[in-house]
Amino acid sequence: MSSPLLFIIACLIWGSTFWAITLQLGDVAPAVSVVYRFGLASATLFAWCALRGDTLRLPWRAQKWMLLQGLASFALSYVCTYSSEQYLVSALVSVLFALMVFWTPLLNRIAFGTPITWSTCCAAFVAICGIVLLFYQSIGAALHDILGGGNGHFLLGFMLALVATVSSTAGNALVMKVREHSGNVMLTMAWTMLWGTLMVAAWAIVTGQSWQLPMRPSYWMGLVYLAIFGSVIAFSAYFTLIARIGTQKTVYIGVVTPVISVLLSVQFEHYRPAPIEWVGMVLCLSSVAWALTSGARKTAAVSSISTTSSAKAT
Repeated sequence: MSSPLLFIIACLIWGSTFWAITLQLGDVAPAVSVVYRFGLASATLFAWCALRGDTLRLPWRAQKWMLLQGLASFALSYVCTYSSEQYLVSALVSVLFALMVFWTPLLNRIAFGTPITWSTCCAAFVAICGIVLLFYQSIGAALHDILGGGNGHFLLGFMLALVATVSSTAGNALVMKVREHSGNVMLTMAWTMLWGTLMVAAWAIVTGQSWQLPMRPSYWMGLVYLAIFGSVIAFSAYFTLIARIGTQKTVYIGVVTPVISVLLSVQFEHYRPAPIEWVGMVLCLSSVAWALTSGARKTAAVSSISTTSSAKAT
């Protein structure tokens, strides 16, 4: 399959998964829905690897990193995402996930001392301005609600979504550690999803959450779509693209998916952004594109300098 087609598939699927999550809300606790989703996705990946004749066992030195990635990428991140969409429109959650472009260099700075470029700082400032405009009215209303004795659920949803984005960023950083021990993307995805599923299941049991099976066909349609398309196919396309065209180009998926998600929210969730919210979204997504473009230019320049130096040395 060609790289442009893989890019389109990943964008369309992930752009729609934020809305598809809303189909699983209401009848079942968010954590239980996460268990159903990634349990099915993990089983599908293990079955696929078995059909290919792969050895399903991996050594503990690899498993410990997959356990950590499962905690970050598929346990904490998705429980927070599902929970946040109980209080926020899915489009707003998807826009917040675009900010992972800025969390990544910040995490690398904290963990590895990697310097943050001036262009990234400028783009992050623009993104913050966009987020302020996007959520200004809703946060103001939530604060007014709290002062009036209300529960301020919007603020809870906002904080849960932010935690989800930071957790996903940490999970992405762990991918490279996993790849050091195994290059079998399908198998490592299966194990990582399994670890995440087991941890969320344990949490659901300890907290006494109900495990009832809903009767709504829309719930099961959403579950199958999220597990097979949103988890198996989209992640496979994403990792394949990274191998083919590199991270700098692949992460543009994070700019396209919120646009699709906003359009779906307008259509199916009756989301009607005010003019100030549209401006905020445009600023936020433009800043992400700016950060990615400047990063790509810097990488190209470094590559060009390295090539020139090698040629002179030869």
